[in-house]
Amino acid sequence: MHLFEAIILGLVQGLTEFLPVSSSAHLRIMGEFLPSAEDPGATFTAITQIGTELAVLVYFWGKIVRIISQWAKSLTGRVPRNDPDARMGWIVIIGTIPIGIAGYLFQESIRNTFRNLWLVAIVLIVFGLLLGAADALGRRTRTEKDLTYGHGLALGLAQMLALVPGVSRSGATTTMGLALGYTRPAAAEVAFLLAVPAVFGSGLYELVQAIKDPGDQVYNMFETGVATVVAFGVGLAVIAFLMRYLKRGSFLPFVLYRLALGILLIILLSFGVLQAY
Repeated sequence: MHLFEAIILGLVQGLTEFLPVSSSAHLRIMGEFLPSAEDPGATFTAITQIGTELAVLVYFWGKIVRIISQWAKSLTGRVPRNDPDARMGWIVIIGTIPIGIAGYLFQESIRNTFRNLWLVAIVLIVFGLLLGAADALGRRTRTEKDLTYGHGLALGLAQMLALVPGVSRSGATTTMGLALGYTRPAAAEVAFLLAVPAVFGSGLYELVQAIKDPGDQVYNMFETGVATVVAFGVGLAVIAFLMRYLKRGSFLPFVLYRLALGILLIILLSFGVLQAY
């Protein structure tokens, strides 16, 4: 039964990681409706996100290799520091610092306090409204070539907020990108690239800790591994869909979905169908 649950959760992770609806919130909520009726936990969530980030590496492989190459060359002066790809490398580094520091300082809150379903419901609604406002009011004229180090730090601070389930890593950074005037595809692509080191760092750390001390994890390493593989396959398809969709569509459907889910969650909590923890 646990293997079936893990597959379902892997499917949910892959479907929601790149959409601005918060994969961690969906895993948190879905866990309550599976036969085990338990929170899958921060460790399971972080490890399965490795699968979806592998999907990012596959989809953007050529671009990522070019960024790393140009960044490395910029260290020795073989390419100028203002080369767009070299600059993107530095921006990813700068943008990763905030979530790295916050993730280290607030480990206990990430595993416990932040997973309160009342908090999840509230941030689903609040950050849904912020995404809607940024999408409607943003100028959408800037592209990746317009990225600055200051914007990279701002995007990193937005990504840091995604430590709270319900915020959404892609949603928070995309919202900031839209607010700064970037096009929808550019904001989404930068959000995906910015997440790579943070997600791999968190996921690999949790993987090592889980191997050292399995503790009372709901799903064992085999089940978590299967979920991670499922998340990779589904996530790759979702990236391709979203990048095509954003060339012509808005974020409004995702905003409405976040609001509906947040309100439904509040109702379920209010009537005791779900418990906050």
